[in-house]
Amino acid sequence: MLAKVRISLTSLKVLARGLPACYNPQAVIRVTPAHCSHQHRTFTTESASVRVLYDGLCPICVTEIRFLQYLQKNRPGKVDFIDISLPDYDGEKYKGVSYEMAMDEMHVIDEKDKVHRGVPAFAVMYGAVGLGWLGRFMMWSPVRPFMDKSYAIFARNRLKWTGRGDECTTGRCVKKTH
Repeated sequence: MLAKVRISLTSLKVLARGLPACYNPQAVIRVTPAHCSHQHRTFTTESASVRVLYDGLCPICVTEIRFLQYLQKNRPGKVDFIDISLPDYDGEKYKGVSYEMAMDEMHVIDEKDKVHRGVPAFAVMYGAVGLGWLGRFMMWSPVRPFMDKSYAIFARNRLKWTGRGDECTTGRCVKKTH
């Protein structure tokens, strides 16, 4: 008992000096920083966030993005939603994901600057807004083939289903009005 008190007092001295310390939550003992992976974070002046590239002229896409924006309103800066339909969209700023690539399928860039496409992109996006369970479900091996096929059908037909044509796959497009 006395040894634990001594360790606790020593630990308090370390904390008082402002030196990094890490504790095993099961016991009041100091562990080496190598076992404290949660304390080894890199800090930059720019906040790392997930970047979701979406088609702002797609009503289905916009509805989902608005819902996700609502979910992340208490997590500002966690997810940046980038509208690829805007004239100033520059794929070079987003890991080389061109307008054409982004129109072909969903792209999300994670905190580590890795580009995810298709169903994995949705999993990253959902995880970033607090729906990680949904992303894990979509990626679960019994469900994943169904998700891949369903998404492929959606991606192939979404322009037609939203009143736009093949001219939208290159350059910029607007909704047909006929």
